[in-house]
Formats: sequence, structure tokens, C-alpha cells
Amino acid sequence: MQVHSPEPTTTNPATGDLLGSSSARRALAGFFVSGVLLSFLGAILFSWQHHLTSQYGIVGLYYAGLIAGLVGSARTSPALLRRKGLGWTLALACGLAGASFLYLAFVSPPFSPWWRVVGMTIVGFAAGLLHTAIFHAISPMYRHDPAATVNLAGILFGAGCFTLAILISGTFYLYTAAAVQVWIAVIPALFGWMYWKTPFPAESPEQHPASGATFSGLRSTGAVLLSLLLFFQLGNEWALAGWLPLFLSQRLGISPPSALGMLALYWLALTVGRAASQWILPRARHGRLLLATVTAAMFGCIILSVTDNRFGAITGVLLVGLAFAPIYPLVVEKIGHRFPYYHPGFYNGIFSLAMAGGLLTPGVMGYIASVYGLRMIMLMPLIGSVVVFVLLLLIWLESRLRAYSSPPASSAHSA
Repeated sequence: MQVHSPEPTTTNPATGDLLGSSSARRALAGFFVSGVLLSFLGAILFSWQHHLTSQYGIVGLYYAGLIAGLVGSARTSPALLRRKGLGWTLALACGLAGASFLYLAFVSPPFSPWWRVVGMTIVGFAAGLLHTAIFHAISPMYRHDPAATVNLAGILFGAGCFTLAILISGTFYLYTAAAVQVWIAVIPALFGWMYWKTPFPAESPEQHPASGATFSGLRSTGAVLLSLLLFFQLGNEWALAGWLPLFLSQRLGISPPSALGMLALYWLALTVGRAASQWILPRARHGRLLLATVTAAMFGCIILSVTDNRFGAITGVLLVGLAFAPIYPLVVEKIGHRFPYYHPGFYNGIFSLAMAGGLLTPGVMGYIASVYGLRMIMLMPLIGSVVVFVLLLLIWLESRLRAYSSPPASSAHSA
């Protein structure tokens, strides 16, 4: 199969380079909004009074709505990009996000939880729309410097998650649940205004990949393994992000603001650890690093499941956050080596599948907790860490087999 290199980006001689880079950087900042959207549910459960009940299955319904919105945006997003362009689509995604937070502010308890399920579906749709537009908008940046683009995106996403946890923690006893959600709605609204005023370079419809070509790339063995790896790894991360505050509050009696502060600590450890891992990866053997991180993650989950004090909880949170941090950069490095050409639809497909896994896990955990109790929550990331380890071994084995079976570069070139 012949792989075609991407066409060079065309720019206006007078303003094209500056315009393209400036608009791409602003689009990349949308990952901060993505962090706010996707971490919202794990941080807002206290405001929705779920720490006062044991109806954990309702939390699973919230996540089901969020996933439904993400999946539902898959068909709508490419059509909007073709017809309206990047700036309009980014502004619409942020506008929908802000409107969904305002809607959720008006249907907080004692309203029926089904109203909030609808709101979470809108949040998921806005997040999916935002991701599709971002992946297309940052393509010039990614082609120029893939590693820096991915690292900055991860830091911005983590910063959004951290900011939301700190915001809700600091205002928990100061404002009502509705007021807090109105303040949160301001964040995507400001970004939407920025995108509305930002001129984005025009893209021809041919630059947007057809869905058939995207799924064809996703059917390759390497892409399937990488998607599964991200599926389970993000599942591990979001299992804690979605349930950690509720777990700490009900198992250890920690106050809601303190539990949310530990959630912020988890996001901080994850984000700082990912930034630090970029310095560590070139200087450490990846096999040993993987073994160390998986062992540390499992040990941290065990600590969280058996601890009965705040010190043990903080230790477990830091250990798990720092242990999870290097996994994603390892996967991104492997993606960059296996798929050096940039294909926005292809990367959005891998990311969407992985994010669905990340959100599916805390959703399933709601039903597990309702049947077996809250203690079983830590079993999911424990098992998931083992699965990630096995998948990484399979990816490395598949890469070795592929290298042995591929013809030498000279003969491949002559063919």
C-alpha cells in the first residue's frame, strides 16, 4: 500500500505564515476547554449531592449521556467543518459547552437526574465537535513539530482539569451548585468569543479525509493495538478522575472541598509527570520505565483501596498520578514512529476511541459500585494497569515482527 505524504500547507505570502501559526496556537488552547468539559462530571458530583446517597448507578447514566454525545458528534462535525469552517465550528462547540453548563445549573437537584443526563449529552456533543475542529486546525503545528504540539496539548488539557477541580473546591461552601456552574460556563464562552474573532485560513473540502479512508487506517494492526492501549490507559486515568472525590469522601470521611483538592492534586501529578517524562524518556530504557510505572500504579491503587487516613490517600493519589504520567508519551512516541504522516481524521479517530474508553470505565464503575460497593472501584484501574502492560508488550512485539518482515529500504525504494 502506497502512503502519500500530506500536501504542503499553502499560505498567503503576506500574512499566511503568521496567520496560520497564530490561529493554530489559539485552536490548540481549546484543549484547556476540553479538559474542563471532560473532567466536569467527576468534580461536580458533590454539588449534585451524590456524596449523600449510594445511588451510584445514576452516575453511570451521566457518563452514558456524555459518551452518547461524543459518539453523536462524529457524523455532524465533518459536515460543519466543510460548510462553516474552523473558526465557526470552534466557536459553536464552545457556545454549546457554555449553554450546556447554564442548562445544568437550572436542573441541579432536586430536579430529576434524567434532566442532567440530557445536559451531559450536550456536553459530550460539544466536546466531540471541539476535538474534531482542533485536530484539523493544529495540523500545520503538528507537521512542523509533532512532539512539542502533543506535549503542549497534554499540558493544556491537564491544566483545564486541574483548574476546574480547584475552582469547584474553592467555591464549594461559598456558592450554590447553580452559581458554580454559571461561573464554569464563562470559561468556554470566553474561548468561543476568541474563536469567533480569530481569522482561520480557509481549507478546501478535499483536505478533510473521507470516513472510509479513516476507518481503513484504523483497521491496521498497529492502529488497533494503539487504540486499545489508549482505550484502557485513559480508562484507568478517568476511573480515578471520575470517582476519586466520592470514594475519599464516603470511605474516609474527607470533606468535599478536601476531596476535590485531592482530585486537583491527582491532575497536577499527572500533568507535571507527563511534562517531566519528556526529559526522562530519551534517557531511560522504556522497558524498565514501563515496568516501574505499572508496578507503581498497581501499588498506588492498593494503597487507596486499603488506607484509612489522609496521609495514605495523598500517597496513593501521588503515586498513581505520577505512575500513569509516562504511559501516554510512550504511546504518542510509538504513534509518531509508525504513522509519521499527519492525518487529522486518523488521529481524531484514535483519540475518539480512546476517550470513549476513558469515559466508559467510570460509567461502568457506577453500576459495579451499586452492586458490590464503593471499595470495588479501585479494582478497575488495578486490572487496567495490567492490561496496559500486556498491550505495550504486544505493540513492541508487533513492531519487531514488522521490522523483520519489511524489505530493506533500498529494495523497497527500487520497487
